Amino acid sequence: MSKRRRKKQTRSLQGIIIALIVIVGGWLISGGQPSDISNVIQNISQNTLNHTKNVSSNDELAKLNYHSGDQSFIYVNHNKANLDPAKWKINEVRYANLDSLNRTSRGNLAYLESRNLASDENRVRQYVEPTAWHQKFVDRQPIINRGHLIAYSISKGISSDGRYNPRDSSGDQNNPKNLFTQTAFSNQRVQTIYEQKIRDSLKAGKRVIFYSKPIFRDNELMARGIHLEALSTDKSLNFNVYLFNVQPNVKFDYATGRSTIDRSMKVPEP
Repeated sequence: MSKRRRKKQTRSLQGIIIALIVIVGGWLISGGQPSDISNVIQNISQNTLNHTKNVSSNDELAKLNYHSGDQSFIYVNHNKANLDPAKWKINEVRYANLDSLNRTSRGNLAYLESRNLASDENRVRQYVEPTAWHQKFVDRQPIINRGHLIAYSISKGISSDGRYNPRDSSGDQNNPKNLFTQTAFSNQRVQTIYEQKIRDSLKAGKRVIFYSKPIFRDNELMARGIHLEALSTDKSLNFNVYLFNVQPNVKFDYATGRSTIDRSMKVPEP
């Protein structure tokens, strides 16, 4: 880390600490209860995170570079989805065609409801190899997964053409239009958090619009990250995030998907 970057982070941290002291001190002087202090601190921390890890436009995502030790995700548009709840008409998934490089770069749009919740009992072996598929094991663990744009667990009854079929008890599995080469960390540690938010909303009887788009830079075959947006029609679920497609201890050549072990690559848990 450069001296300039360390100084910037130190000043930022000092500013946060001073703000905490001033606000909490004022809170106590004005009669606030000690039990409320934790809530104040939590709100300040959340506001700081929203301010420092956010991009305003989807167009900026492909330009972002991940640096070791940074958060594995950032907010887009202050974590507010750019989706219209009035567009929810029928239960379907709009699978985009692959681009000229056979990548799922155009993204998929899903209109989901509770009947799309799938169990694991109907899973089958996955065999599709998306672009940049070069599996490797580091510390005896696979470093990449077949990442689903629209998760298996929320796509029950959706056929490969995107239509709902009540006779199909399975979710999306080996559909090339719904897969990309995703790091195991991004898939299993980060994306699953947001997919769980969608599952919880569907379990509560909400209808959800979900947009998922791998972000590629130029003609690279491995995505730099994945952009996720979700909004329930009652707006109780609302997020807009970008997940970096990175793996601890590994460095990727995104042009090809090939990788090398790099123990200096640190990716903190979300």
